[in-house]
Amino acid sequence: MFERFGRLLHRRRKPLLILTLLFAVLSGAYGVGVFGSLTPLGFDDPGSDSRHAAQLAEKAFPQRTPDAVIVYRDEDRTVDDPSFRQAVVRQVESLPRSEVTGYSHFWTSKMPAQVSHDRHATYVALNLHGSSEKAKEESYKAIKDKLAAPGLETLQGGTVPTGFQAGEKIEHDLRAAEIFSAPVLFLFLLVVFGGLTAAFLPLLVGVLSIVGSMAVLRVISNITDVSVFAMSLVTILGLAVAIDYGLLIVSRYREELERGHTGEEALARTIATAGRTVVVSGTTVATALAGLTLFPSTFLKSMSYGGVAAVVLSVLFSLIALPATLAVMGPKVNAFSLLRRKATRPTATGEGAWYRFAHGLMRRPVLVVVGTVGLLLALAMPFSKIEFGSINAQQLPSSSEGRQVFDTMERDFDSDAVKSIDSLLVLKSAATSKEQGAELQAYAERLGATEGATSAGITGAEGTTARVSVTFDGNAVSTHARDLVNRLKDVPEPPGARAYFGGESAVYDDTLDALGETLPWMLLYIAVTTYILLFLAFGSVLLPLKAIAMNLLSLSATFGVLVWIFQDGHLHHLLGFDPTGNIEPNMPIMLFALIFGLSMDYEVFLVSRMREQYDQLNDSTAAVATGLQSIGRLVVSAAVLMCVPLAAIGMSGVLTMKLFGVGMVFAVLVDVLVVRILLGSAVMKLLGRAAWWAPGPLARFYTRYGIKETDVPADTDKPVPVGA
Repeated sequence: MFERFGRLLHRRRKPLLILTLLFAVLSGAYGVGVFGSLTPLGFDDPGSDSRHAAQLAEKAFPQRTPDAVIVYRDEDRTVDDPSFRQAVVRQVESLPRSEVTGYSHFWTSKMPAQVSHDRHATYVALNLHGSSEKAKEESYKAIKDKLAAPGLETLQGGTVPTGFQAGEKIEHDLRAAEIFSAPVLFLFLLVVFGGLTAAFLPLLVGVLSIVGSMAVLRVISNITDVSVFAMSLVTILGLAVAIDYGLLIVSRYREELERGHTGEEALARTIATAGRTVVVSGTTVATALAGLTLFPSTFLKSMSYGGVAAVVLSVLFSLIALPATLAVMGPKVNAFSLLRRKATRPTATGEGAWYRFAHGLMRRPVLVVVGTVGLLLALAMPFSKIEFGSINAQQLPSSSEGRQVFDTMERDFDSDAVKSIDSLLVLKSAATSKEQGAELQAYAERLGATEGATSAGITGAEGTTARVSVTFDGNAVSTHARDLVNRLKDVPEPPGARAYFGGESAVYDDTLDALGETLPWMLLYIAVTTYILLFLAFGSVLLPLKAIAMNLLSLSATFGVLVWIFQDGHLHHLLGFDPTGNIEPNMPIMLFALIFGLSMDYEVFLVSRMREQYDQLNDSTAAVATGLQSIGRLVVSAAVLMCVPLAAIGMSGVLTMKLFGVGMVFAVLVDVLVVRILLGSAVMKLLGRAAWWAPGPLARFYTRYGIKETDVPADTDKPVPVGA
């Protein structure tokens, strides 16, 4: 089937290139507006009790849950100065009521917590019009230039402004990453291919993938919420994966040309071999990322949408646009060559550096396995003490206004004065009635007497909605606070009432509960689908298990290093971030799906070529050595190329993106260099012929339906280029 598809691509090459160009123009014109369609944040569970509590509070008691916090400061005047008061009040009262539904400042609330310790600063809490994060952001954009008070230093922070600033910072950092990555990638490809023309082609696939993915995300954003963080995955993954696949296709096509094939035959053989590998690899990565849609949070769903779009389009352009371009170019793919290498097929005598390296590993397989597994487990050890936290302004660099407001509130204001766990009650009758008042007071006393609570009181009553606020000591995002939330939930409500717990601690608890409930199902889904795909690719019942086990080792090591760096704060001066002492819980899950898929990407690259050699040689040791010799250099090159845009995103000023970039660079390098090449070769030696074994019925199924590396006759009399 793939061979026939390759011949069809050759015959229809010009119309396909015209369609590709048309797609690029249309999707580019439409996708360029994607940033204006994306939603900030999206890390919590939209169906949770804490989200419902927030909606109840916003409707009945909006002054308690501000969307924006605006800090006003004067180094000379205090809030007691009439001119200070006049400047703030006049500015706030001039804001359009179509965008601001409510506000609270010190001169109306009389709350001491709204004045800084030195009395030279105050903050105004604003509630913005809109029923969603995106709608509130639109309201904020309409007033953000109208908030500065004459003569006062003004800083804009809080949930909505911080989310907006994060989006702008992410967009800026992504553009910077693209500008940095493109020339560096081209130089690396130039070294790999030794020619200008061949080096350009994988970059073309990457650009097409990014442009198409942006258009897809914009379409999806018109249907459902899509987090702004999805663009980081689209840009980086689209570029990295497309270049890997383009590298594989172009390398194989040049290999077929050096074998003496030209035109339609060369393209057919390329698609029947490398094309099949790209399909299996892309399907594996997309399948793993699709598992994120099982989670309720907008962030994880969005990363799935963006990731799957980027991978699928990378596969499509690698199998359609790139082969059509190669068909038009033919031998001219080697035009403008700067370096040509002559290579021959590795032989049983040990020809080729990768061949000799593989045999060196397989001479002491037990030592290699023990050493690499010990190293990975040592790196994984910090993962056992991971502490989860929530997304806040600490994700932004210290130069951003949202971060400055956060730091100012922590440093100069009595922030604990407004920290609480809120029980939002839907009552059977009016909250202000005498009967309900007595029941609410009794309920508040029960909450206040709960272990860990310092006090509780009725802080709102409107219609049939009431709020009881519980104060406590300690961090709002901590195991202590989470335990308190769960104890409060066990307290009996007033008769006929339904309680929904809100506040930062309740959101944190609901987020971890939602992730914990869904995670086992995602793991099961990924394990089963990956096993089936790898069996169809390798025809073995043991190799998929080996691949999954090695993936878990690689992931554990990566998570351990991330905890050591970002939670414990090591290397923070070198990497340029302020440690928060915790990890946002959505990030490890997103990284798990992405790293798992990409690890299988390289597994398919390597083992598919080994399978091809095994089918020819019927010798497992020789198959590992010759397979590694033929594709080892290509796989390492692909890993280094993938790390370029990932390293660029690791330089972002947004902590979440920095963690993503640094974690992915470490994961890719460790997975390829240590897990796939060192550990993988040694394990293959220990398994021997059993590595390729399958029971009779499954072996026959693979023979008939398996996704083999090649379905065209191999040229045993022609040399295979080393490192192709």
